[in-house]
Amino acid sequence: MHLLLKILLLFQGFCFAFGFRDFNLGRSKGGNIGSPPLINLDEEVPEPKLFDQIVDHSDPSNKDSYKQRYFVNEKYFSKNAPATVFLMLGGEGRFDARWMITGAWIDYAKNFNALCFGLEHRFYGDSHPTKDVSTKNLQYLTTIQALKDVANFITEMNQAYKLAKDTKWVVFGGSYSGSLAAWMRLKFPHLVHAAVSSSGPLLAVADFREYYKIVVKALHEKTGSNKCQQQITKAHLEIKALMSAEPETLERDFKVCQKFSESTTNDIKNFYNIIAENFADLVQYNEDNRIGSDENSRNITINTVCGLMTIPVNIPAYKRLAKFNAMMLKKNNQTCMDYSYDNMITELRKTSWGKDEARQWMYQTCTEFGFFQTSSAEYKIFGNEFELDFFIQQCQDVFGKKYDKKFLQNSIDWTNTEYGGLNYTVNHVIFVQGTIDPWHALGITYSNNPIDMPALYIKGTAHCANMYPARDSDLPDLKQARTTIAQHLRLWLQHP
Repeated sequence: MHLLLKILLLFQGFCFAFGFRDFNLGRSKGGNIGSPPLINLDEEVPEPKLFDQIVDHSDPSNKDSYKQRYFVNEKYFSKNAPATVFLMLGGEGRFDARWMITGAWIDYAKNFNALCFGLEHRFYGDSHPTKDVSTKNLQYLTTIQALKDVANFITEMNQAYKLAKDTKWVVFGGSYSGSLAAWMRLKFPHLVHAAVSSSGPLLAVADFREYYKIVVKALHEKTGSNKCQQQITKAHLEIKALMSAEPETLERDFKVCQKFSESTTNDIKNFYNIIAENFADLVQYNEDNRIGSDENSRNITINTVCGLMTIPVNIPAYKRLAKFNAMMLKKNNQTCMDYSYDNMITELRKTSWGKDEARQWMYQTCTEFGFFQTSSAEYKIFGNEFELDFFIQQCQDVFGKKYDKKFLQNSIDWTNTEYGGLNYTVNHVIFVQGTIDPWHALGITYSNNPIDMPALYIKGTAHCANMYPARDSDLPDLKQARTTIAQHLRLWLQHP
């Protein structure tokens, strides 16, 4: 208890450099797959290569091309027939070359003597199909274009490496790229022999209200108690009261960048959304094995934060929540909480290539997926200040008035019709989800075909946990999942 009190006091007075929020629309800054820790520090990370990729696969008369980044690891490859090739698909962020030498898929590559490729997703990292990310140019940022990028890449690599016709390609992906992995097997079964889809959302929805319901369940699952969510609910009630009676108290304790008296209705909605997103970030990546910015960041877990929220001392619930907010500000190198709606929109309207790439992911959510994590669930632990209309307005304010609710729903209907949503029946695909990960609500967690299309639902794990390098402290179910994946790959690679 004394340690928790010290942690509470430690984060009270920090001041840090301001920056755009690191978690937005269910996406961590840089993408939802973190950087894996290197097991062998002496092993060299491969340099990127460039592939001449087609800009618009839907128009054969359009000869425009761009340089798409990819990586190769030939260390474990055996050309003895039948050859095996593993392909890690990039997603909504820069492809990190460290994945080419570590992670569960590299362990599998060693066992199956696989040639390994990593392909960066168009419009992310350094793979720029257009001169900027204007709304007009973002028309080329679609799943169909991305999947055809992969198909073209596989075809060209088969020729470049003189691979035999019976070579078997296995695609891997996590989060959004986990969806792409499953859809590659669905759309291009003649090119892709098998797929491992980790934490991939397959069902597009506008109002993803289930997200925060699972966040609440995760707090209970990891702590074995409802006390944490009760304190969070209490904190929000206190915040609502103070917002009217003592706004200056909230301004000080939550380290906001502007006074509430100067805020708009959308600013206040954004304030509540940021508080909720702090918990979304906490739960979505709880205790995974990515590279943390420092040891303090790695120690921000469900159990430590809920410990702060429920410690039996005479501190108002909202102050405990404010301390967690200070922890997240420190983690994200920010001096204050910038809840300005206009600042957020201004940042997202920038059309020059930048490092964050939040604009690209927002475009994909506004035009294909939705995935908006709203406060519309029955149990409103985070209040009900950010409903679906709040996110629709963001789409319109950033990209234009045509991106309204009807446009979004038509786009979602198209996505689910094109890929089948959760009605997925293709063989040689393994789906992996974690009970802690809120995204599992839009993925496959159960299968009637455990041999040819198994679903692994790993108790106690978060987003893409199975992809990271193994460690002794991994939960037993996580260790077993990695073994099960290897067993299925061995079985499928023996099939013609």
